[in-house]
Amino acid sequence: MSEQLSTVVEQLIAEHRNGMKFHKFDEISNLSDAYRVQDAYVAAIIGDDTCAGYKIGLTSKRMQQMCGIDQPICGTIFSSKVFRTGTRLLMSDFGRLGLEFEICVRLGRDLDAREGPFAPEQVGEAIDAVAAAIELVDDRQADYSILDINSLVADNSWNAGVVLGAFTPPPARLDILEGIAYQDGIEIGRGQGADALGHPLVPLAWLASHLAATGRWLRKGDIVMTGSIITTRFPTAPFTYRFDVVGLGSVEVSGS
Repeated sequence: MSEQLSTVVEQLIAEHRNGMKFHKFDEISNLSDAYRVQDAYVAAIIGDDTCAGYKIGLTSKRMQQMCGIDQPICGTIFSSKVFRTGTRLLMSDFGRLGLEFEICVRLGRDLDAREGPFAPEQVGEAIDAVAAAIELVDDRQADYSILDINSLVADNSWNAGVVLGAFTPPPARLDILEGIAYQDGIEIGRGQGADALGHPLVPLAWLASHLAATGRWLRKGDIVMTGSIITTRFPTAPFTYRFDVVGLGSVEVSGS
């Protein structure tokens, strides 16, 4: 990695520590460099923690339109940031907390990089369980009118944790599952599995292929968030969100 990109990693660490607002890094000119920075940033902050899996972001047209890009992105999920349904959060722990409503899958076996690039059907055979889930994102008060995908990716694609419902055996079709989100008991949105690039297995195959391109792979036990199927919500007051996925179950998170 160049000295310039190494400096970006150091800046990211300091800016998170000091609660600074998200901004564009002009030093990152392409996605390849963005993922190099992300990898170095994750390695620098993971410490004694471990990787629980990955988030895939911007997998629906509405989310891509919201962020002004046309492709998915990914980031690392830290084991210490995996929460169970019913957890309570403090908004003060985040620069700006966002919640995304997703289908999470769990790998039942490794997807060896040497088998890539991967097809949706191929990765689907490796899934052993699925769950309703809410991703926690921290956009650090980003200005979406000038959002830069390279800087977003470098910042671990904004992942700040996940809240998981109970895992269940995968149904025959993930694409037709309907998800309904509620805020304080009032419905705020609906989506289907097909809203994630047509089928949740499509972004999963993209992730497996993306990792394989750098000699890495999804491993047994990894969890993967397949992308929000309902527009991100940013609470500004005490809240309770519930996400029901028909046939899978529910997940709930509250905060103040």
